[in-house]
Amino acid sequence: MLLVALTGNIGSGKSTVAQMLSERGATIIDADVLARRAVELGTVAYDKIVQRWGSEVLAPDGHLDRAALRRVVFADHDQLEELNEIVHPEVERLRARLVEQARLRGDRVVICDIPLLFERHMTDGFDRIILVDAPRPVRLERLVNDRGLRETGGMDMIAAQMPAELKRARADFVIENNGTLSQLERRVHDTWLALSREASPPKSAAVP
Repeated sequence: MLLVALTGNIGSGKSTVAQMLSERGATIIDADVLARRAVELGTVAYDKIVQRWGSEVLAPDGHLDRAALRRVVFADHDQLEELNEIVHPEVERLRARLVEQARLRGDRVVICDIPLLFERHMTDGFDRIILVDAPRPVRLERLVNDRGLRETGGMDMIAAQMPAELKRARADFVIENNGTLSQLERRVHDTWLALSREASPPKSAAVP
C-alpha cells in the first residue's frame, strides 16, 4: 500500500484535487471529516473546547459552531495552537484506524488529506507528499467568493499557515491550481499515473 499525504494551504483547491483522485481510485481519508467527528457533541474534545472557550462557540442546538470557533482562534496564534492540541490527538487516532482498515482491505493508494501536514511535523509518516498550490491573491479571492468570508478573515486564515513557498521543496508532487479546471484535471491525472506506477506490486509477486 502506498500511503500518501495531500496538503495545501487554505483556498488552494485541495478538496477538489482529493475528489479527482478519489474518482481515479484512491482511498481518501479527509482530516476535515475526522476533525468534525472528533468534536461531536459528547466527545472529550468537545468538552475541552467548551470548557476553554465557553458557550460563544456553540450553536443553538448545543453542537459546536465551528465557524464561530474559527473566527476566534485564527485571530490569535496561541489560541489556534491550543485548539490544535485538543483536536489533533483524536484526529490522529481516527486516521490511524482508517489507514489500518485500508491496509487490511488491500487498498493500493491511500491518500490522507491533511491541511496542517507540515505545521504539525507529520511528513515522516508518509511514502509520498502532494502539495496543491495557488498564488496567495487567488486563494484569498476563492475564500471571499466561494466561502463567503470577509477579506480580513480570509487574510487571517492564510497568515495562520506556513507559507506555501516553504512547503514546495519538501513535496514529491506539486499540483499547480492557478488555471482552468481542465488544466487541473490533467495535472492530477499525471500525478495519479505516477502514484499508480509506484503502488503496482512487483512482478515477482504477480499471480501467474
